[in-house]
Amino acid sequence: MLTSNQNPLVKEIRKLHSSKGRRQQQLLLLEGTHLLEEACAANYPLVTICGTPEWVQEHQQLWLDAASRCQRVEVVSTSVLKVIATTVQPDGVVATAKRILTTPDSQPQEGQLLTSVGLALETVQDPGNLGTIIRTAAAAGAERLWLSTDSVDLDNPKVLRASAGQWFRFPVAVSPDLTDLVCQCQAQGIQVVATVPDATSSYWDVDLQPATLVLLGNEAIGLKADLIAKADQQVNIPLAPGVESLNVAVAAALILYEAQRQRQHAG
Repeated sequence: MLTSNQNPLVKEIRKLHSSKGRRQQQLLLLEGTHLLEEACAANYPLVTICGTPEWVQEHQQLWLDAASRCQRVEVVSTSVLKVIATTVQPDGVVATAKRILTTPDSQPQEGQLLTSVGLALETVQDPGNLGTIIRTAAAAGAERLWLSTDSVDLDNPKVLRASAGQWFRFPVAVSPDLTDLVCQCQAQGIQVVATVPDATSSYWDVDLQPATLVLLGNEAIGLKADLIAKADQQVNIPLAPGVESLNVAVAAALILYEAQRQRQHAG
């Protein structure tokens, strides 16, 4: 059992707390039972698993399943687990996995980018928001999501946890140029809808049944003017007097479920 915080493996896993460390090692940090279950269910390539004796005893089948997929398996002390985890109260297991992030260059360039509804996020900074949006997009039947390069890291451990496992399944790509993405969509007949607080139309007023790319912006300043200008339509989300704005993940949920409602009631 690993009990020393100075162990080389412990030091290497701790480096995955930072964006630089994840890029250098090309690894992700997976924390918690549920995320490990989802990674195994999605057959995501694991590398190392570390569990406390108590956790291993309580989750023997999951431990065996995950261990069979790993290059290295270690039982660790509770103190070591706390050092390698980013959460304040880790539940007993931490794993590392290969860092596989999708970029447009790694996707087929031919064919329709969207046939239903998708999201493009510009400069979203909160990892909890991004993870929640991924989870919500999957739940609402969205097709895919694009993320600007100046947004929070897609491989941030909190993004993975907040996605409740959908990170492994839902198509997300980091886009080097959302303006170019918008132009590609429009060239394919996909309408582009920008969320803007002072828009004259609400999201209820727009027809979301055709293929649609929805643009959502930064938590504090929203979408940049040049991206708004490219959109086919601008919509707001009606707010009661005195309420300044909605959380971006909540805004995404409202629009995605409105798109789902319209499709279900079509005809």
